[in-house]
Amino acid sequence: MPSAGPTASEIVSNESNTGIISGYVVVDIDERIAAIVAKRQAPTLYGMFRDSRRPPDVRIGSGDAVTVTIWEAGSGGLFSSASIDRTSPGSRTATIPEQEVSQNGTIQVPYAGRLKIAGLRPAEAESLIVDSLRGKAIEPQAVVTITRNRNNTVTVTGEVTNGMLAPVSVKGDRVLDVIAAAGGLRAPGHEVFVRLTRGEKSANVPFNILLADARENVYVRPGDVLTVVREPQRFTAFGGTGRNELIQFDAAGMTLEQALARAGGLLDFRADSTGVFLLRFEPASLVAEMLPERKEQIATNYVPVVYRLNLRNANSYFMARAFPMRDKDILYVANAPLTEVQKFLSVIGTITAPVLQGAAVYGVVR
Repeated sequence: MPSAGPTASEIVSNESNTGIISGYVVVDIDERIAAIVAKRQAPTLYGMFRDSRRPPDVRIGSGDAVTVTIWEAGSGGLFSSASIDRTSPGSRTATIPEQEVSQNGTIQVPYAGRLKIAGLRPAEAESLIVDSLRGKAIEPQAVVTITRNRNNTVTVTGEVTNGMLAPVSVKGDRVLDVIAAAGGLRAPGHEVFVRLTRGEKSANVPFNILLADARENVYVRPGDVLTVVREPQRFTAFGGTGRNELIQFDAAGMTLEQALARAGGLLDFRADSTGVFLLRFEPASLVAEMLPERKEQIATNYVPVVYRLNLRNANSYFMARAFPMRDKDILYVANAPLTEVQKFLSVIGTITAPVLQGAAVYGVVR
């Protein structure tokens, strides 16, 4: 008979249930399974970068541009001018023009020579300059200002208004600060993920979660790459649901209960409420946790899993509320067995109707 897909019994009977797992496995959703799946969340910014709860330690590096201002306690020194008359104290400061820190990490300071300041904090560079001028200038004091910060920057790219190299300030900048400095988002927030890459570590988090959970708004570090990605999340609904189509949900997530409602619920005249299935690939470690007795039979990194939900049991609605959906999931609701009988009777009726009508006409004519 024509069918929109397999029946519940056909899905279960075709499971790879012996030997090495070569096909899919069927897992019934109960309290234990729902808890295992719910706790296996993707790495978050807070979980991956716990050291980012404090501002970064900003230091001067090669390629940065700095200006140096030097004060002296009296006029007529190396960096101050003499008094013109008794009423004029004369200038006691001098600003060395902006200069770029060389490849070997040095800058030129008059009467002190080339000083290596790369790797130092601005305050440490100031102390180094003062120590080098002591005994030459009149009680010198110095202020070092980073005017162009090229080493302590974060690369911001993706769905932002202006991609840029955002400088990291001494006070510390968080993820949302950097996104705001880049002009904000170009895409709707519910479709956006924020990806922070630091060295070999990387983590994604939905933008809405970043707004809702202050812990996720971690401090960025020099050299970080912040990528804003527009990635709409979708699942596909098939079978005895009110809508058979590709359905979008927020990046922040959706539960199985919400997915069933978004798909129009179950069709009362054809759906098998004991045959609600969710199909996805799961990592081998998760499958081993759910099916410990089959741990040694897993031969691939990812296993196709068919989760089964029995909506005849009212408790299943609570479990569906705790069961998270993921991008590219397939939601399938099997037809009830009686639907096949109805189809058969409909076909028989289609075949016999002309014969019965002809017999009726023949009887009238006679």
